[in-house]
Amino acid sequence: MIQTLSQEFALSQHPHSRKGGLMGLAACSITLGKDIVTESNKFDLVGFIPLLRERIYSNNQYTRQFIISWILVLESVPDINLLDYLPEILDGLFQILGDNGKEIRKMCEVVLGEFLKEIKKNPSSVKFAEMANILVIHCQTTDDLIQLTAMCWMREFIQLAGRVMLPYSSGILTAVLPCLAYDDRKKSIKEVANVCNQSLMKLVTPEDDEPDEPKPVVQKQAEPNPDDSLAKQEGTASGGPDGSCDSSFSSGISVFTPASTERAPVTLHLDGIVQVLSCHLSNMAIGMMTRIAVLKWLYHLYIKTPRKMFRHTDSLFPTLLQTLSDESDEVILKDLEVLAEIASSPAGQMDDPGPLDGPDLRVSHSELQVPTPGRAGLLKTPGTKGLECSPSTPTMNSYFYKFMINLLKRFSSERKLLEVRGGFIIRGLGAHETTHKAACFWQLCLLLNAENIFHSMADILLREEDLKFASTMVHTLNTILLTSTELFQLRNQLKDLKSPESQNLFCCLYRSWCHNPVTTVSLCFLTQNYRHAYDLIQKFGDLEVTVDFLTEVDKLVQLIECPIFTYLRLQLLDVKSNPYLIKALYGLLMLLPQSSAFQLLSHRLQCVPNPELLQTGDGAKAAPRSQNTDSPSIDYAELLQHFERVQKKHLEVRHQRSGRGDHLDRRVVL
Repeated sequence: MIQTLSQEFALSQHPHSRKGGLMGLAACSITLGKDIVTESNKFDLVGFIPLLRERIYSNNQYTRQFIISWILVLESVPDINLLDYLPEILDGLFQILGDNGKEIRKMCEVVLGEFLKEIKKNPSSVKFAEMANILVIHCQTTDDLIQLTAMCWMREFIQLAGRVMLPYSSGILTAVLPCLAYDDRKKSIKEVANVCNQSLMKLVTPEDDEPDEPKPVVQKQAEPNPDDSLAKQEGTASGGPDGSCDSSFSSGISVFTPASTERAPVTLHLDGIVQVLSCHLSNMAIGMMTRIAVLKWLYHLYIKTPRKMFRHTDSLFPTLLQTLSDESDEVILKDLEVLAEIASSPAGQMDDPGPLDGPDLRVSHSELQVPTPGRAGLLKTPGTKGLECSPSTPTMNSYFYKFMINLLKRFSSERKLLEVRGGFIIRGLGAHETTHKAACFWQLCLLLNAENIFHSMADILLREEDLKFASTMVHTLNTILLTSTELFQLRNQLKDLKSPESQNLFCCLYRSWCHNPVTTVSLCFLTQNYRHAYDLIQKFGDLEVTVDFLTEVDKLVQLIECPIFTYLRLQLLDVKSNPYLIKALYGLLMLLPQSSAFQLLSHRLQCVPNPELLQTGDGAKAAPRSQNTDSPSIDYAELLQHFERVQKKHLEVRHQRSGRGDHLDRRVVL
């Protein structure tokens, strides 16, 4: 009877015959109920699925309701396994989940919840790879319910399928990363997206850095994720409003090996991942938390897969440098971590680093050597390949020097960045006792090696064409060197100049510090080169003394009263051994107008015992401590001549600017 109603009436061209046939079939269906399927051994599921897949995209509410009811029936039959056919209908189910009818949405939620429970119970029969892109698409929808449900499914897929999901990492990141910047209105989606992001990151291992020969999936037990604490707090927010996307398995779940992919190779496609990360990082309109997550990903990839990641470093480098201008301190700190890892990773060592950003930045290091007879081999300045400024410090790769050059170029071209963030980029958030300007180089000193950083920056600044910028930068570096508690060891290394490395560092710093006369004197005070400090101050009479110059002298006097120069003040007790220290301080006193700094230094010098012993004769038997006798290899006369040459250049530039206008910004090559 059903065959007759179907073929002779329901498919008839005559409308009344067709209507009668449909009514007859409806009567049969009502009479038979769920029994026509559930009690039949010959139900053609293979032939039924294409019909279901075709009708599931209908926009008609009644059709959608009919389709959902059929899926619920089939799902309830123990002998029918719909998981095998889920990839064919999953996209349609997510489409129905966005229906305007509340009842249909609720029915669809129930169906998806049942499927997810089956997936957790029988993961070995799930075709994860075939459904990954479907979830990626729906994780990016604007409908909150669809996005939350798809994100919950994605979370379960990543934690259940493990490395099977790695080939889809770029798509997953495209969907997940923007959700990390959601506000409290979409808190549930943000939390699930965060778990997805952390779980996916854990799948990347050092094995992915091996040659591009894909390995088969390996069955292993999932490790508990310390970053997945949010998963324990998700509750009903893990799925739809009814909590259908349960996450009870989130910790300690077994990562299975799907039968269909047991021998399938799993490869991490870094090209696509890096492209997605770079795109999100360069988009200034994207949220702060997303940008931080991108930088965490880059750092993770450089740690786990450094050799493969360095193929992308040249393209990532400009974006990472641009990120230093970000408004968020947290973003800058994460950015510095990535840059520091690039600069210090052995995988970044290259035989030929290539052009560094133009011929003007190619430093001829042989010209920077300290002209000291017999000790030139010990007092060498670093090259671009290793910056081997000290055998006790880690060797940096070729990107380190490139990073230093580009960082200084950014400071030079973006003066606001130097003024507002320069100190922070160099020194970091730990410098609570200083201003923003004197605070991001410290962060670099923590991430990299302080000696290497100061050595390389001084080396580069020696060839800086913009003399005004060089003076400003030297002043910033000097402030950090003298005030940062974290640089105590470096200051101790410079204080006595006992080793060839410390002497080499002093000479390198001195030559660049000459861009700023007062900082040069402070460096001599730090290194206990008091006689040379006195000689420098004598030269100040030939310089152009400006208000800014006197302000810097004032700040130096204030600095002398700080704990950093306690040893210097104590040396004032030994007048006979430190005559040039006292004479240098009196020289500063004579430079100052009668201000508060003048009174401060004057009172300090009044405390010096036996002032009549200040007179020194050429025939004095005692060798003064103030002329550092432990470093005879340093040619102080040549250094003094270098100071005069540099200051002469500064004077010429200032006169040219005053004659032609500041807008010309004329540059002189050192």
